[in-house]
Amino acid sequence: MSKHVASPLSQFAQGCTPPRTADTERIGLAHGEGGRLSRKLIQERILPKLRPHGVVNFDDAAVLSLPSNQLAFCTDSFVVLPLFFPGGDIGRLAICGAVNDLVVRGATPLYISLALIIEEGFSLATLDAILDSVAAAAQECRVTVVAGDTKVVPRGAADGLFICTSGVGSVTEPAPQGPDQLQPGDVLLVSNFIGRHGIAILAAREELEFDPPPRSDCAPLLSSAQALRDAGIEIRAMRDATRGGVAAVLHEWAAESNRTLYVDEQSLPVTADVRAACELLGLDPLHLANEGAMLVAVPDSSAEAARNALRAVASSSGAEIIGRVLDRTNHPVLVRRALGREQPLDDPQGAPLPRIC
Repeated sequence: MSKHVASPLSQFAQGCTPPRTADTERIGLAHGEGGRLSRKLIQERILPKLRPHGVVNFDDAAVLSLPSNQLAFCTDSFVVLPLFFPGGDIGRLAICGAVNDLVVRGATPLYISLALIIEEGFSLATLDAILDSVAAAAQECRVTVVAGDTKVVPRGAADGLFICTSGVGSVTEPAPQGPDQLQPGDVLLVSNFIGRHGIAILAAREELEFDPPPRSDCAPLLSSAQALRDAGIEIRAMRDATRGGVAAVLHEWAAESNRTLYVDEQSLPVTADVRAACELLGLDPLHLANEGAMLVAVPDSSAEAARNALRAVASSSGAEIIGRVLDRTNHPVLVRRALGREQPLDDPQGAPLPRIC
Protein backbone atom coordinates (compact mmCIF):
# COMPACT_ATOMS: atom_id res chain seq x y z
CA MET A 1 0.00 0.00 0.00
CA SER A 2 1.36 3.40 -0.96
CA LYS A 3 2.20 5.57 2.00
CA HIS A 4 0.42 8.83 2.70
CA VAL A 5 2.83 11.73 2.34
CA ALA A 6 0.78 14.20 4.36
CA SER A 7 -1.28 14.52 7.49
CA PRO A 8 -4.96 15.21 8.08
CA LEU A 9 -6.09 18.58 6.79
CA SER A 10 -5.95 20.45 10.09
CA GLN A 11 -2.32 19.39 10.64
CA PHE A 12 -0.96 19.46 7.10
CA ALA A 13 0.44 22.99 7.24
CA GLN A 14 2.51 22.10 10.29
CA GLY A 15 4.08 19.14 8.52
CA CYS A 16 2.75 16.61 11.05
CA THR A 17 2.31 12.96 10.18
CA PRO A 18 -1.02 11.11 10.06
CA PRO A 19 -2.17 9.91 13.50
CA ARG A 20 -0.62 6.65 14.58
CA THR A 21 -3.27 4.17 15.63
CA ALA A 22 -3.36 0.75 17.23
CA ASP A 23 -4.48 -2.24 15.18
CA THR A 24 -7.83 -2.18 16.96
CA GLU A 25 -8.45 1.30 15.54
CA ARG A 26 -8.46 0.21 11.93
CA ILE A 27 -11.06 -0.86 9.40
CA GLY A 28 -11.69 -4.59 9.14
CA LEU A 29 -13.59 -6.56 6.53
CA ALA A 30 -16.45 -7.00 9.02
CA HIS A 31 -17.04 -3.24 8.87
CA GLY A 32 -18.36 -3.76 5.34
CA GLU A 33 -20.50 -6.85 5.86
CA GLY A 34 -23.72 -5.07 6.80
CA GLY A 35 -23.85 -6.32 10.38
CA ARG A 36 -23.21 -4.82 13.80
CA LEU A 37 -19.79 -3.36 12.96
CA SER A 38 -21.16 -1.78 9.78
CA ARG A 39 -23.94 -0.12 11.72
CA LYS A 40 -21.48 0.97 14.39
CA LEU A 41 -19.18 2.53 11.79
CA ILE A 42 -22.04 4.44 10.17
CA GLN A 43 -23.88 5.44 13.34
CA GLU A 44 -20.86 6.34 15.46
CA ARG A 45 -18.36 7.71 12.94
CA ILE A 46 -19.90 8.70 9.62
CA LEU A 47 -23.31 10.15 10.51
CA PRO A 48 -22.07 12.32 13.41
CA LYS A 49 -19.63 14.00 11.04
CA LEU A 50 -22.26 14.81 8.42
CA ARG A 51 -25.51 15.15 10.38
CA PRO A 52 -24.91 18.82 11.37
CA HIS A 53 -24.97 19.65 7.65
CA GLY A 54 -28.37 18.13 6.90
CA VAL A 55 -27.90 14.37 6.78
CA VAL A 56 -30.55 12.48 8.72
CA ASN A 57 -29.54 8.94 7.86
CA PHE A 58 -27.99 6.93 5.07
CA ASP A 59 -31.08 5.28 3.62
CA ASP A 60 -30.82 3.45 0.31
CA ALA A 61 -32.72 6.33 -1.28
CA ALA A 62 -33.29 9.92 -0.18
CA VAL A 63 -36.53 11.85 -0.72
CA LEU A 64 -35.59 15.29 -2.08
CA SER A 65 -37.35 18.61 -2.34
CA LEU A 66 -36.52 20.23 -5.68
CA PRO A 67 -37.23 23.86 -6.60
CA SER A 68 -37.02 23.46 -10.36
CA ASN A 69 -38.38 21.28 -13.13
CA GLN A 70 -34.95 21.32 -14.78
CA LEU A 71 -32.33 19.37 -12.86
CA ALA A 72 -28.66 18.68 -13.40
CA PHE A 73 -27.27 15.33 -12.29
CA CYS A 74 -23.65 14.19 -12.15
CA THR A 75 -21.66 11.24 -10.90
CA ASP A 76 -17.94 10.88 -10.27
CA SER A 77 -15.32 8.80 -8.48
CA PHE A 78 -12.14 9.86 -6.72
CA VAL A 79 -9.00 7.74 -6.42
CA VAL A 80 -6.37 10.42 -5.82
CA LEU A 81 -2.95 9.45 -4.48
CA PRO A 82 -1.83 10.66 -1.97
CA LEU A 83 -5.07 11.05 -0.03
CA PHE A 84 -3.78 14.27 1.57
CA PHE A 85 -1.94 16.91 -0.44
CA PRO A 86 -1.14 20.62 -0.05
CA GLY A 87 -4.39 22.49 -0.54
CA GLY A 88 -6.77 19.59 -0.02
CA ASP A 89 -7.50 15.91 0.42
CA ILE A 90 -9.72 13.25 -1.12
CA GLY A 91 -12.73 14.34 0.97
CA ARG A 92 -12.65 17.98 -0.10
CA LEU A 93 -11.87 16.91 -3.65
CA ALA A 94 -14.93 14.64 -3.79
CA ILE A 95 -17.34 17.36 -2.71
CA CYS A 96 -15.81 20.15 -4.79
CA GLY A 97 -15.57 17.88 -7.83
CA ALA A 98 -19.27 17.01 -7.73
CA VAL A 99 -20.27 20.61 -7.03
CA ASN A 100 -18.18 21.97 -9.90
CA ASP A 101 -19.65 19.50 -12.39
CA LEU A 102 -23.08 20.91 -11.54
CA VAL A 103 -21.99 24.56 -11.49
CA VAL A 104 -20.56 24.55 -15.03
CA ARG A 105 -23.90 23.24 -16.32
CA GLY A 106 -25.60 26.29 -14.87
CA ALA A 107 -27.02 24.53 -11.82
CA THR A 108 -27.19 25.44 -8.15
CA PRO A 109 -25.86 22.36 -6.31
CA LEU A 110 -28.28 20.98 -3.73
CA TYR A 111 -27.67 17.35 -2.82
CA ILE A 112 -24.75 14.90 -2.81
CA SER A 113 -24.58 11.16 -2.30
CA LEU A 114 -21.38 9.72 -0.90
CA ALA A 115 -20.06 6.16 -1.22
CA LEU A 116 -16.89 5.04 0.56
CA ILE A 117 -14.82 2.08 -0.63
CA ILE A 118 -12.37 1.45 2.20
CA GLU A 119 -9.40 -0.89 2.26
CA GLU A 120 -9.09 -3.34 5.13
CA GLY A 121 -6.64 -1.96 7.68
CA PHE A 122 -7.38 1.68 6.93
CA SER A 123 -6.86 3.96 9.95
CA LEU A 124 -10.08 5.08 11.61
CA ALA A 125 -8.39 8.31 12.71
CA THR A 126 -7.50 9.07 9.09
CA LEU A 127 -11.08 8.27 8.06
CA ASP A 128 -12.29 10.72 10.71
CA ALA A 129 -10.04 13.45 9.28
CA ILE A 130 -11.36 12.85 5.76
CA LEU A 131 -14.99 12.87 6.94
CA ASP A 132 -14.32 16.15 8.75
CA SER A 133 -13.05 17.53 5.45
CA VAL A 134 -16.14 16.23 3.60
CA ALA A 135 -18.39 17.93 6.13
CA ALA A 136 -16.48 21.22 5.96
CA ALA A 137 -16.53 21.24 2.15
CA ALA A 138 -20.26 20.44 2.07
CA GLN A 139 -20.93 23.36 4.40
CA GLU A 140 -18.75 25.67 2.30
CA CYS A 141 -20.55 24.60 -0.88
CA ARG A 142 -24.00 24.76 0.74
CA VAL A 143 -24.91 21.21 -0.26
CA THR A 144 -26.45 18.40 1.78
CA VAL A 145 -25.10 14.86 1.84
CA VAL A 146 -28.37 12.90 1.68
CA ALA A 147 -27.47 9.29 0.96
CA GLY A 148 -24.47 7.02 1.00
CA ASP A 149 -22.92 3.60 1.12
CA THR A 150 -19.87 1.98 2.70
CA LYS A 151 -17.96 -1.04 1.45
CA VAL A 152 -14.77 -2.62 2.76
CA VAL A 153 -12.46 -4.54 0.42
CA PRO A 154 -9.44 -6.74 1.25
CA ARG A 155 -5.96 -5.32 1.70
CA GLY A 156 -4.41 -4.28 -1.58
CA ALA A 157 -7.73 -3.83 -3.42
CA ALA A 158 -8.38 -0.11 -2.89
CA ASP A 159 -5.12 1.61 -1.95
CA GLY A 160 -6.61 3.11 1.19
CA LEU A 161 -9.84 4.83 0.23
CA PHE A 162 -11.90 5.51 -2.89
CA ILE A 163 -14.91 7.87 -2.85
CA CYS A 164 -17.84 7.94 -5.27
CA THR A 165 -20.30 10.82 -5.43
CA SER A 166 -23.44 11.79 -7.29
CA GLY A 167 -24.83 15.30 -7.28
CA VAL A 168 -28.18 16.92 -7.99
CA GLY A 169 -28.69 20.61 -8.70
CA SER A 170 -31.40 22.98 -9.85
CA VAL A 171 -30.71 24.61 -13.24
CA THR A 172 -30.81 28.40 -13.14
CA GLU A 173 -31.70 30.16 -16.38
CA PRO A 174 -30.11 31.29 -18.51
CA ALA A 175 -27.84 28.24 -18.44
CA PRO A 176 -24.71 28.03 -20.61
CA GLN A 177 -25.70 27.32 -24.20
CA GLY A 178 -23.15 24.57 -24.74
CA PRO A 179 -20.00 24.23 -26.86
CA ASP A 180 -22.00 23.39 -29.99
CA GLN A 181 -23.12 27.05 -29.95
CA LEU A 182 -19.60 28.52 -30.12
CA GLN A 183 -19.32 31.23 -32.79
CA PRO A 184 -16.26 32.64 -34.61
CA GLY A 185 -15.07 35.67 -32.65
CA ASP A 186 -16.16 34.33 -29.26
CA VAL A 187 -13.54 34.83 -26.55
CA LEU A 188 -12.04 32.17 -24.28
CA LEU A 189 -11.19 32.83 -20.64
CA VAL A 190 -9.84 30.76 -17.79
CA SER A 191 -11.15 31.63 -14.36
CA ASN A 192 -7.88 31.25 -12.47
CA PHE A 193 -4.25 30.16 -12.55
CA ILE A 194 -3.86 26.80 -14.26
CA GLY A 195 -1.93 23.60 -13.56
CA ARG A 196 -1.78 23.91 -9.77
CA HIS A 197 -3.58 20.68 -8.87
CA GLY A 198 -1.52 18.52 -11.21
CA ILE A 199 1.78 19.93 -9.98
CA ALA A 200 0.72 19.70 -6.32
CA ILE A 201 -0.16 16.00 -6.67
CA LEU A 202 3.03 15.26 -8.61
CA ALA A 203 5.23 17.01 -6.04
CA ALA A 204 3.52 15.33 -3.07
CA ARG A 205 3.51 11.83 -4.58
CA GLU A 206 7.11 11.91 -5.77
CA GLU A 207 8.27 13.79 -2.65
CA LEU A 208 9.83 16.55 -4.76
CA GLU A 209 11.46 19.03 -2.44
CA PHE A 210 9.92 22.26 -3.66
CA ASP A 211 9.98 24.98 -1.02
CA PRO A 212 7.27 25.95 -0.42
CA PRO A 213 5.41 22.91 -1.79
CA PRO A 214 2.96 23.69 -4.65
CA ARG A 215 -0.66 23.86 -3.47
CA SER A 216 -3.67 22.46 -5.26
CA ASP A 217 -6.42 24.84 -6.37
CA CYS A 218 -9.08 22.42 -5.05
CA ALA A 219 -12.09 24.72 -4.49
CA PRO A 220 -15.72 25.21 -5.51
CA LEU A 221 -16.54 27.32 -8.57
CA LEU A 222 -19.81 28.59 -7.10
CA SER A 223 -18.74 32.18 -6.49
CA SER A 224 -17.07 32.53 -9.88
CA ALA A 225 -20.13 31.27 -11.75
CA GLN A 226 -22.42 33.49 -9.68
CA ALA A 227 -20.25 36.51 -10.45
CA LEU A 228 -20.76 35.93 -14.18
CA ARG A 229 -24.49 35.51 -13.65
CA ASP A 230 -24.75 38.67 -11.53
CA ALA A 231 -22.91 40.63 -14.23
CA GLY A 232 -25.43 39.47 -16.84
CA ILE A 233 -22.76 37.75 -18.96
CA GLU A 234 -24.03 35.61 -21.82
CA ILE A 235 -22.14 32.33 -21.49
CA ARG A 236 -21.69 30.21 -24.58
CA ALA A 237 -19.98 27.37 -22.73
CA MET A 238 -18.37 26.64 -19.37
CA ARG A 239 -16.36 23.61 -18.26
CA ASP A 240 -14.10 22.79 -15.32
CA ALA A 241 -10.66 21.82 -16.61
CA THR A 242 -9.83 18.73 -14.57
CA ARG A 243 -8.10 15.67 -16.07
CA GLY A 244 -6.31 16.62 -19.28
CA GLY A 245 -6.38 20.27 -18.22
CA VAL A 246 -7.38 23.17 -20.44
CA ALA A 247 -6.11 21.32 -23.52
CA ALA A 248 -8.66 18.52 -23.08
CA VAL A 249 -11.54 20.99 -22.81
CA LEU A 250 -10.35 22.90 -25.88
CA HIS A 251 -10.31 19.73 -27.95
CA GLU A 252 -13.74 18.65 -26.69
CA TRP A 253 -15.20 22.03 -27.59
CA ALA A 254 -13.50 22.08 -30.99
CA ALA A 255 -15.03 18.69 -31.81
CA GLU A 256 -18.52 19.66 -30.61
CA SER A 257 -18.55 23.05 -32.33
CA ASN A 258 -16.60 22.18 -35.50
CA ARG A 259 -14.55 25.34 -34.90
CA THR A 260 -10.87 25.99 -34.31
CA LEU A 261 -9.94 27.27 -30.88
CA TYR A 262 -6.92 29.56 -30.72
CA VAL A 263 -4.90 30.18 -27.54
CA ASP A 264 -2.04 32.58 -26.82
CA GLU A 265 0.51 30.95 -24.50
CA GLN A 266 1.70 34.32 -23.17
CA SER A 267 -1.82 35.07 -21.91
CA LEU A 268 -2.08 31.92 -19.80
CA PRO A 269 -2.23 32.66 -16.05
CA VAL A 270 0.44 30.42 -14.53
CA THR A 271 1.97 30.90 -11.09
CA ALA A 272 5.74 31.12 -10.77
CA ASP A 273 6.04 27.79 -8.94
CA VAL A 274 3.97 25.92 -11.54
CA ARG A 275 5.90 27.53 -14.39
CA ALA A 276 9.22 26.59 -12.80
CA ALA A 277 8.11 23.01 -12.19
CA CYS A 278 6.88 22.67 -15.77
CA GLU A 279 10.15 23.97 -17.17
CA LEU A 280 12.11 21.63 -14.92
CA LEU A 281 10.00 18.56 -15.73
CA GLY A 282 9.19 19.29 -19.37
CA LEU A 283 5.44 19.66 -18.83
CA ASP A 284 2.90 21.94 -20.50
CA PRO A 285 0.56 23.81 -18.09
CA LEU A 286 -2.23 23.41 -20.66
CA HIS A 287 -2.18 19.65 -20.08
CA LEU A 288 -2.15 19.73 -16.28
CA ALA A 289 -5.19 19.06 -14.11
CA ASN A 290 -7.07 21.78 -12.27
CA GLU A 291 -9.67 21.45 -9.51
CA GLY A 292 -10.65 25.09 -9.09
CA ALA A 293 -10.37 26.58 -12.57
CA MET A 294 -12.79 26.54 -15.49
CA LEU A 295 -12.76 27.49 -19.15
CA VAL A 296 -15.46 29.96 -20.20
CA ALA A 297 -16.51 31.07 -23.68
CA VAL A 298 -18.38 34.38 -24.10
CA PRO A 299 -19.21 36.74 -26.98
CA ASP A 300 -16.43 39.19 -27.79
CA SER A 301 -18.53 42.11 -26.55
CA SER A 302 -18.69 40.56 -23.07
CA ALA A 303 -15.06 39.50 -22.70
CA GLU A 304 -13.74 42.38 -20.59
CA ALA A 305 -16.85 42.42 -18.39
CA ALA A 306 -16.52 38.68 -17.84
CA ARG A 307 -12.85 38.96 -16.86
CA ASN A 308 -13.59 41.83 -14.49
CA ALA A 309 -16.49 39.96 -12.88
CA LEU A 310 -14.32 36.89 -12.32
CA ARG A 311 -11.39 38.88 -10.94
CA ALA A 312 -13.68 40.52 -8.38
CA VAL A 313 -14.07 37.11 -6.71
CA ALA A 314 -11.22 35.73 -4.61
CA SER A 315 -11.54 32.22 -6.07
CA SER A 316 -11.00 33.54 -9.62
CA SER A 317 -8.65 36.45 -9.04
CA GLY A 318 -6.28 35.13 -11.71
CA ALA A 319 -8.89 35.14 -14.49
CA GLU A 320 -7.50 35.95 -17.92
CA ILE A 321 -8.55 36.09 -21.57
CA ILE A 322 -6.49 33.39 -23.28
CA GLY A 323 -7.82 33.11 -26.84
CA ARG A 324 -10.77 33.01 -29.16
CA VAL A 325 -12.90 30.89 -31.47
CA LEU A 326 -12.09 30.82 -35.20
CA ASP A 327 -13.64 29.33 -38.30
CA ARG A 328 -12.52 25.74 -38.70
CA THR A 329 -9.00 25.27 -40.07
CA ASN A 330 -6.91 22.17 -40.60
CA HIS A 331 -6.27 22.00 -36.85
CA PRO A 332 -8.90 21.86 -34.09
CA VAL A 333 -6.75 23.74 -31.55
CA LEU A 334 -3.90 26.15 -32.22
CA VAL A 335 -1.53 27.72 -29.72
CA ARG A 336 0.69 30.73 -30.27
CA ARG A 337 3.85 29.93 -28.34
CA ALA A 338 5.91 32.48 -26.44
CA LEU A 339 8.34 33.04 -29.33
CA GLY A 340 5.46 33.85 -31.70
CA ARG A 341 5.24 30.51 -33.50
CA GLU A 342 1.75 29.09 -34.05
CA GLN A 343 1.42 25.32 -33.80
CA PRO A 344 -1.26 22.69 -33.23
CA LEU A 345 -1.93 21.87 -29.59
CA ASP A 346 -1.88 18.13 -29.02
CA ASP A 347 -4.98 16.44 -27.70
CA PRO A 348 -3.89 14.76 -24.44
CA GLN A 349 -3.33 11.07 -25.19
CA GLY A 350 -3.15 10.18 -21.53
CA ALA A 351 -2.55 11.81 -18.20
CA PRO A 352 1.09 12.78 -17.55
CA LEU A 353 0.31 11.59 -14.03
CA PRO A 354 -2.43 9.06 -13.20
CA ARG A 355 -4.57 9.08 -10.05
CA ILE A 356 -4.82 12.88 -9.75
CA CYS A 357 -8.51 13.02 -8.85
